[in-house]
Amino acid sequence: MTSFSIPVKKRLARMLLLLAHFGKDGKAEVVIPKISQETLAEMIGTTRSRVSFFMNRFRKLGFIDYHAGDALQVHSSLLNVVLHD
Repeated sequence: MTSFSIPVKKRLARMLLLLAHFGKDGKAEVVIPKISQETLAEMIGTTRSRVSFFMNRFRKLGFIDYHAGDALQVHSSLLNVVLHD
C-alpha cells in the first residue's frame, strides 16, 4: 500500500500528530514550532494548496490552533481524523 492510497486529510493529520510527538510524556496538546505549508506538503506528498485547505478545516473544527509566532497547537481530538472517517 502506497502513501497515496491514504487520503491527504489522514496523511496530514498523522504527520501533525507525529510532529507534535502525540502520546509522548502524557501530553494531551502539544505546540509545534513554525513549519511551512510547503514543507508539510512535501512531507506528505501533496500540494501546498491541499495542505492549506485541510489546515483551515482542522482549525475551524477545533483540532488545531495557531499561536503567536505561527506556532501550531495540536489538540488530541485530531487523532479522531486518523482513526475514523
